[in-house]
Amino acid sequence: MTSRDSSNPASTNSRLLPRLRTGRPSARTTAGWATGLLLVAGFVVPVDFVTEEPGPTFNTIGDYEGHQLISIDGAKTYDVSGNLDMTTVSVAGGPNTTLTAVPALASWLSSTSTVLPSDLLYQPTVTSEQVAEQNTADMTNSQEIAQAAALNYLGKPVKEKLKVASLTENSPSQGKIQEDDILLKLGSTTLENYGQIAEILDKNRDKPLAVTVSRDGKEITETITPQRSDDHGRYLLGLALDRSYEFPFKVEYGLEEVGGPSAGMMFALGIIDELTEGKMTGGVHFAGTGTIESNGDVGPIGGIAQKMVGAKDAGATVFLAPADNCDEVVGHIPEGLSVVKVSNLTEAADAVKKIGAGEDPSTFPTCTAE
Repeated sequence: MTSRDSSNPASTNSRLLPRLRTGRPSARTTAGWATGLLLVAGFVVPVDFVTEEPGPTFNTIGDYEGHQLISIDGAKTYDVSGNLDMTTVSVAGGPNTTLTAVPALASWLSSTSTVLPSDLLYQPTVTSEQVAEQNTADMTNSQEIAQAAALNYLGKPVKEKLKVASLTENSPSQGKIQEDDILLKLGSTTLENYGQIAEILDKNRDKPLAVTVSRDGKEITETITPQRSDDHGRYLLGLALDRSYEFPFKVEYGLEEVGGPSAGMMFALGIIDELTEGKMTGGVHFAGTGTIESNGDVGPIGGIAQKMVGAKDAGATVFLAPADNCDEVVGHIPEGLSVVKVSNLTEAADAVKKIGAGEDPSTFPTCTAE
């Protein structure tokens, strides 16, 4: 079981390997040739496919195996109720694993599963160990960012340090930026959080940009021309960044079996609820998914159709979905589940508070067919 998700495509700190491929076709697009290949493969021959099925949910304001899923030390906390479930996708197949045609075909025939060629999701040379390592790192990173996002939402901003961990191959920053440099400014904008980087680069595109870093206690400014990524069309500096924060209290997470970045928004909501007087959910069973940035931006993930099914099966009545995933939400909402689309943490928290106070979920923005 793993949370198989795509992080923000604009991220300049996403490691090149191991990573998941983005821009995958829909299950409907692949259905015809997938069926043909599975039938040709036979029933016992291994096939190079990946299946995605609804995975378990975990209540971020509840207990897991006898321990609080989110435990806060060093700050006043309040009683909570209801559910703020993070959702997962169970994945079979992929690097260094064997999936035979029988389970692959069974998943394809299921209305709640997806079957995709492995090479649409994973780099050809990536190993299962690398995938597991990256998923663990993504989960840890998302937990730290969730704490920063929650504190920023509560009006208690934290200092964020952006350190250059490495330069990507053929990076436009080669010869100008070095490992361990601290990123300070892009153009005339002082960087206060990681989320600003994508915004600035999207506006700047391929024009030369002044990049200011701190190196050995000195400020250095270099002019760098961002390059357009072949993967997703966004402009990047070719830098892998490590992010660190100075937190006023400690948050521990009692969950180790799940990886990936997609629980960030739900972790942030759980922290907000525990630090806020009053029971935010009002006892309503919420579930959701989405990456989080320290500035509160909510990003798209993978497997949302399966996550909605898993949420409904677990008893959720309201599902918080990233606005950027709406094209995958429409047509896949389980009966009895209300979907609220959100673009940032403020929208998500407001929806939880108002619905928890009795407002009708159907009055909130949702995903619709264009």
